[in-house]
Amino acid sequence: MKTLRYGSVTAPVLGALWCFVIAVTLAVAMSFATGAPFRPALLWSLLWGAGIGFGALFGAVTLWGAALGVFVLGVLGIGPMASGDGTGVVALALGHGAVALFTALGARKILEECRIGALTRHEFEEAVIRFLTGFGYIFFTAIVLIPFYVMVMTSLKNQAQLMANPLDFSIDLTQGLSLFRSYGELMTEYSFGSYLWTSFYVSVLTVLITLAFAIPGAYAVARLRFRGQALFARSILLIYMVPMIVLALPIYIAFSMTGLRNTIFGIVIIYPVTTIPVALYMLQGYFRGLPAEIEEAGLMDGLSRLKVIWQITLPLSLPALASVSLYVFMIAWNEFLLAFMLLDDPSKFTLTRGIASLNSSEVPRQHLMAGAVIATVPIMVLFLGLERFMTKGLTAGSVKG
Repeated sequence: MKTLRYGSVTAPVLGALWCFVIAVTLAVAMSFATGAPFRPALLWSLLWGAGIGFGALFGAVTLWGAALGVFVLGVLGIGPMASGDGTGVVALALGHGAVALFTALGARKILEECRIGALTRHEFEEAVIRFLTGFGYIFFTAIVLIPFYVMVMTSLKNQAQLMANPLDFSIDLTQGLSLFRSYGELMTEYSFGSYLWTSFYVSVLTVLITLAFAIPGAYAVARLRFRGQALFARSILLIYMVPMIVLALPIYIAFSMTGLRNTIFGIVIIYPVTTIPVALYMLQGYFRGLPAEIEEAGLMDGLSRLKVIWQITLPLSLPALASVSLYVFMIAWNEFLLAFMLLDDPSKFTLTRGIASLNSSEVPRQHLMAGAVIATVPIMVLFLGLERFMTKGLTAGSVKG
């Protein structure tokens, strides 16, 4: 295999880049957590990161010795991360210690196949791929976590704290349970409990209605033969080519004329319209992946087609049904546009519509953020708890046989 002469340069370069990534990430994290003005130091992070990367070539002792040196230099004021005047000693030590630690851990993983001298092209590419993978994890995690962190921290503040410094996202833990006063006020003063209950049963009904239509429809497309079958199978998702904002006005007019606007019944009717196509598409792929011989054996044993579906196909399709149900539930839980257009009565608001009503100059900002947290956390917990079923269901029908 072809070797690369610049193999010895790979470790310092990747170490320098990795140290800068870690310095930027932790500077942002420490600034949010402590309120102190941490910022990455470009020159020092590249220089000391190159040193850690070079130290990784000689083994663990040299690597951790270089990391310890970076920590000491950081405390002395010439580390990969700088801080403003008035930063506490503990925060300073934690910040620079975290930079040194995570830089060393990342360098050890990224450069585990690197050595002094020439590298094979495979070793070089592996090191670069590991660096890019680590960068991707950090970048996309930060994109998700930073807004959520700001939302949670804002919900734990009072009006005086927000007025004094709206950009300070640190919290005072000595306040105890009074930190959660915004959540209590939402439930008692803004009827947020009713919004939660409305969103829950509307989402459950949407799931049941969607499955009731999607299961026979997807089975028919996957197993039965009829005129226009191929065209129907290919056109299932055509509705998603039309933006919902285009359909919203005709829906609003039709619901106003029929008296369905501002009713929960109308919401329960219209939500499945947006979820049935994607459920059909997901389930037909899974049904096609099931062995047809199993169903044929059931038919030969005297079962009707409906009994075959109920006793054979559906039990084998539980992973797909779980993933579709979770996906549909999330769509219904998070839907905003139709709820915003069709609901005006606060007693019938869904959760997203209720949060929109909090976006007012008359409502404190921390209450709006508390409502957003309440809307986000349940669906996040549900997804994380059932994620393995969703992944299994989405991929099970991808390979036929």
